[in-house]
Amino acid sequence: MNDSRLFALTPGEPAGIGPDLCLLLAREAQPHPLVAIASQALLAERAALLGLPIRLLAVGPGNWPQQPAPAGSLYVWDTPLAAPVECGKLNPTNAGYVLETLTRAGQGCLNGDFAGMITAPVHKGVINEGGITFSGHTEFLAELTSTPQVVMMLATRGLRVALVTTHLPLRQVADAITVERLQRVTRILHADLRDKFGIADPRILVCGLNPHAGEGGHLGHEEIDVIEPTLEGLRAEGMSLIGPLPADTLFTPKHLDHCDAVLAMYHDQGLPVLKFKGFGAAVNVTLGLPIVRTSVDHGTALDLAGTGRIDSGSLLVALETAYQMTGKR
Repeated sequence: MNDSRLFALTPGEPAGIGPDLCLLLAREAQPHPLVAIASQALLAERAALLGLPIRLLAVGPGNWPQQPAPAGSLYVWDTPLAAPVECGKLNPTNAGYVLETLTRAGQGCLNGDFAGMITAPVHKGVINEGGITFSGHTEFLAELTSTPQVVMMLATRGLRVALVTTHLPLRQVADAITVERLQRVTRILHADLRDKFGIADPRILVCGLNPHAGEGGHLGHEEIDVIEPTLEGLRAEGMSLIGPLPADTLFTPKHLDHCDAVLAMYHDQGLPVLKFKGFGAAVNVTLGLPIVRTSVDHGTALDLAGTGRIDSGSLLVALETAYQMTGKR
């Protein structure tokens, strides 16, 4: 059944495939009203290039839709570009436009206009070249919502993987896994699995840092000194935490069939498995925010913009996940 929960969709880098994804999505009706926060002129140009007869329906504050757009239509909150866009050609002049779409979506979630936001990929480099310090969606939205700590989680059908550390050189990972960080990340993961995913008693599998989870201290002491005592303390708070387990055996059906999420110590410990299982059909979820935000799991694909040779599977999963999360809250 349709309902009137309203969602924001940001197309990200205008020269990439984000605008194309929005238009491809509009070919079919969505179960909820969905507003693209983007340049209406850009979407019209890209629709013409792709040969997609999509009707662009202007909306905005004071004129929000109450029903999903019909198939072949897309609600648009017009956000002007600073410069014309050519497919595949980055232009730092439009950096401010990209951040304005994110600001409108984030503020709309905070003030209750939107139930959640779904983001297409941005290009961090060109935003920084435009003179704006920007390290990513996650950090931008954390600052916008005054959130001191957020957690990156990727999910696909049948597997969720959250990260204790994210984009760090491997040489720095062990020092970054402190009692305080592990406590914060685990508490956020547990709380959002419960409050945003509706899992009453989440079961979380926790990876060790070292091969064989340290093998009793013979292959490293991080498990003994930091991870094991921290998990024991969190269990005393009522959390169901299994581990630390060796990552090479944790990612097997024996364990995964009986858990709600995996907590990996670093980026390339957990995400290769998830992307092997669900590449093109995975979603990036920012946990810890006071709003719901999901994103595609891929980049801007500049070389494919305007070609029509793209797969919208990840965007569909990001939408489904946002709908599910707001329905459970």
